[in-house]
Amino acid sequence: MPDVTIDYDLPATMRDGTVLRADVYRPTSGGPWPVLLARLPYGKNEPLMIGGLDATGMARKGFIVVLQDTRGRFASDGEWEPWTFEADDGYDTVRWAAALPGSNGSVGMVGGSYLGNTQWTAALAKPLELKAIAPQITWSEPNDGLFARGGAIELGFNVALALMVGADTLMRRHAGDPDALGAALSALVHDMDTAAASVNWELPAGRHPVYQRHGIHDFGFEHALRDPEWSAACRVAGRQAEVDLPSLNVGGWYDIFCQGTLDNYVASRAAGRQATLIMGPWTHEERTGQIGDVNFGVAASADVLGFRGTLTDAQSAWFRKWLTSDATSGPELPPVLLFVMGRNEWREEQEWPLSHAIDTDLFLRAEGGLGFNAPAPGEGSDMYVYDPADPVPTTGGAILMSSEFRRGPLDQARVEARPDVLVYTSEPLAEDLEVTGRVRAFVHAATDAPSTDWVVRLCDVDPEGVSLNVVDGIVRAATTPGEFTEHAVDLWSTSYVFRAGHRLRVHVTSSNFPRWDRNLNTGEPVDSGTDFRPARQEIGHDAARPSRVVLPVVRS
Repeated sequence: MPDVTIDYDLPATMRDGTVLRADVYRPTSGGPWPVLLARLPYGKNEPLMIGGLDATGMARKGFIVVLQDTRGRFASDGEWEPWTFEADDGYDTVRWAAALPGSNGSVGMVGGSYLGNTQWTAALAKPLELKAIAPQITWSEPNDGLFARGGAIELGFNVALALMVGADTLMRRHAGDPDALGAALSALVHDMDTAAASVNWELPAGRHPVYQRHGIHDFGFEHALRDPEWSAACRVAGRQAEVDLPSLNVGGWYDIFCQGTLDNYVASRAAGRQATLIMGPWTHEERTGQIGDVNFGVAASADVLGFRGTLTDAQSAWFRKWLTSDATSGPELPPVLLFVMGRNEWREEQEWPLSHAIDTDLFLRAEGGLGFNAPAPGEGSDMYVYDPADPVPTTGGAILMSSEFRRGPLDQARVEARPDVLVYTSEPLAEDLEVTGRVRAFVHAATDAPSTDWVVRLCDVDPEGVSLNVVDGIVRAATTPGEFTEHAVDLWSTSYVFRAGHRLRVHVTSSNFPRWDRNLNTGEPVDSGTDFRPARQEIGHDAARPSRVVLPVVRS
């Protein structure tokens, strides 16, 4: 195991003369070595912000590891503008990293979230030295998980992220004025601390006052509203075929970018690229066996990976295959490695989505029933009132928000007790039911508002009556008041076994706040609307209006 030498703040000059700085971890002797590059806006010296990347450990495994602050962040020069320079800067940095002393000329890229997107954008720029990418927990279409979902703003995520990232912006702005800096940071921290109680509630949501108040970047949605072309800089969807590189895609079923990870893999494979997929039960930040209220077991952890070794080990072996001539890099990963929740085991597959999963309708029924038989003509509808002044509180799920909001599967009792949440429950299952794939809902709904939201959630209810969320989704709809319309709601994907004796449960409601911004029920533009009103909502579930959830069922 080689010793490691660390060089701090090595300068790399971009094509426009801007200098970006990186910390470089390298084996002290031997070589030449392949290079692993991570580019991030969160601070290269912050262990929690580099996505679990063990730079020292990877260097000891025979890699040069480069951690670079992106343009305008921390040690790097230039102006911070999310996404805008990542393709060109990524290209230039890959070429610079390939030429570092001790390099074998081959570069791979690593990291998750924003770091995952900087891999895709660099790969799209096609530097010849870039040989493989390993994007984790990152998006594909920014309007499906990053900026928005189903037309609703990812409010809780974007506010929390902007406030966190805004600290470095203020430190640069007031670097020469300690008094101004202290006041600015104090105000920012106050808004961080009161996000759940007050900041998230401010209007208009599409031009949120918190960004103007501190003069910080909104990180995406508002800018995308003003300039749709701007969001194209971080869009991977539709462009994966342009990346002729192997990719190792790692995600989590309760990650805010769960579907993006899957979509990137699917598109890469469809284009004939070498692509590998690992999906754990994880959230954006937790990769242990304990996620939310559920202990999925020791083997679920990224440090165990079903006793295959650590995720770092798997990633190291995978990179060695593509960046070196070493034919003894370790056991080959399967094309797809899934953690099947409920059964709590890892399973190797050859494809995603699974061709043998059968779409199966699960119908809402009268009197809160739920079943696989279609409803009869007279089963009618259910009603509730959605008031934006009292929205349904976010309780678990694939979220990344301020610390008050726990991620993953949580007890839904508080949500299900509300009068504005319709609850439909099946009979206990006679045998295990596996749902692996993308879950969708089709809801026949009417409202007296010109615009409203429909939220659908699938839950697992155990024999003791504890209801845990599995997947959910939202759609924002302009409507003709009083008219029933079928709305499609994408609940994203999962791999989950509902055990014998358990019951399936479906929620239908109109809010999940502050995860998603509130529909004010007025039809006003999201970047100017501040008035709101209650809406009378009605969900049909009879033969003429068969509201249902479509489950990809895998038979044993």
